[in-house]
Amino acid sequence: MSDLPLWGSIAFAILVIGGATLTLLGCIGMLRFPSFYARIHAPTLGTSFGMVGIVLASALYFTLIQGRPVLHEILLVVFIIVTTPVTLMLLSRAALHRDRSEGDETVPLPNLHPKDPPPTPGE
Repeated sequence: MSDLPLWGSIAFAILVIGGATLTLLGCIGMLRFPSFYARIHAPTLGTSFGMVGIVLASALYFTLIQGRPVLHEILLVVFIIVTTPVTLMLLSRAALHRDRSEGDETVPLPNLHPKDPPPTPGE
């Protein structure tokens, strides 16, 4: 990394460490939360924001080394930002459908208007 200026090395290190830390926090959240519905939220945020830091570090490093803007990493950001929430919704809806069809009592109830009567079992 001798070709990098000092400011570039510092910015690169901060982005990589920040991105890795956010990804690690998402993984720890996945292990610590008690239910599937709570667990799917933490890794989604951790991977999304952690990935942004690591991809920005990659773009900065190769821009400084090659002496020209390297922007193709933006495609990675767009792809992961679009696919991660969609995957989260599909997984959570599939698990919710499965749990409700099996009659699991611990499943979160749908949002009800205060005047609506509570759902009857099997509904």
